[in-house]
Amino acid sequence: MSKRDYYDILGVSRGASAEEIKKAYRKLAIKFHPDKNPDNKEAEEKFKEAAEAYDVLSNAEKKQRYDQFGHAGMGGAGGGAGFSMDDIFSQFGDIFGDGDIFGSFFGGGGGRGGTRRSMGSNIRIRIKLSLEDMRNGVEKKVKYRRMVVAEGVKYSDCRQCNGTGSVRRVTNTFLGQMATQAACPVCQGMGKVVESKPREANEQGLVAQDFETSIKIPAGVDEGMQLSVQGKGNMGPGGGAAGDLIVLIEAVAHDDLTRDGNNVIYHLWLSFPEAALGAQIEVPTLDGKAKIKIDPGTQPGKVLRLKGKGFPDLNGYGTGDQLIQVKLYVPTKLSSEEKETLLKLQDSVHFKPDQGNKSFFDKMKDLF
Repeated sequence: MSKRDYYDILGVSRGASAEEIKKAYRKLAIKFHPDKNPDNKEAEEKFKEAAEAYDVLSNAEKKQRYDQFGHAGMGGAGGGAGFSMDDIFSQFGDIFGDGDIFGSFFGGGGGRGGTRRSMGSNIRIRIKLSLEDMRNGVEKKVKYRRMVVAEGVKYSDCRQCNGTGSVRRVTNTFLGQMATQAACPVCQGMGKVVESKPREANEQGLVAQDFETSIKIPAGVDEGMQLSVQGKGNMGPGGGAAGDLIVLIEAVAHDDLTRDGNNVIYHLWLSFPEAALGAQIEVPTLDGKAKIKIDPGTQPGKVLRLKGKGFPDLNGYGTGDQLIQVKLYVPTKLSSEEKETLLKLQDSVHFKPDQGNKSFFDKMKDLF
């Protein structure tokens, strides 16, 4: 089943501002919140769907990738796919400000979104792909180092924030009391403090560890594109969610072919007899070798097309072609017999140019 468009889910246009996106998500979060719709699976799914859409459209990097490539550009992870309820509620500090505001809608003392946890940081890696892999899609195993919770580390609830990860401050204003909420300065928003840890762990109880994972590369990716694999970044301290693995695509140069958008370019050098008389020529493609017919009298600069031999569009808008650009090879050294043959041919009417420029053979004579 295909995913719905994120803009349609939130009910906003593609040109919507960040504030409009946030406002639309806030409205849906209140409408479909599980506390307001107990035992309603449909409402729960809509609640998660809205959270996933907001996770992508509120992030400038993810939004740009989604606008360009749609769901296919989200690296197969769906941008916000795989959300747990805790992940979703962790957004509410950004959407509703003070956690108690959301609780006021549903009678909770701050709701399930009151507890904060520090999320692990993202990891960025580069992966090199051949043009064939970029055209067909591929699954690659990658190895990298990530921060994980050290074995034997013990956490305890922060006494400053009582394990919530945030502190609430009330100030008096001319409008009355105003409550604000911020990350706890003691635990840095973790909600936990390290009680004991092994020597090799850092102050948050994390250590670096080698890690291996498989990444599914969709067909049609291009150099410079970034794919996001959710939850494969550094682990969050104190039970916080892991960050993402950001994969930057790099292209390995092909011996014969180059890429231009979704098209593949090949420069075909023909000798004069091949161009004049026609020929059967074998050319490389991303699928192997292909034979093409060169018509008699083919002119340099002509572009031949192999339909469907290019790259598939990430948004499903068809497949590009292979464009074969014909070029004429002019030899720089000729034997006496070859020169004599060419000089005889230039007197033929068929070898005279229509325009007033120097003929091919006149130019050749100047070389010798």
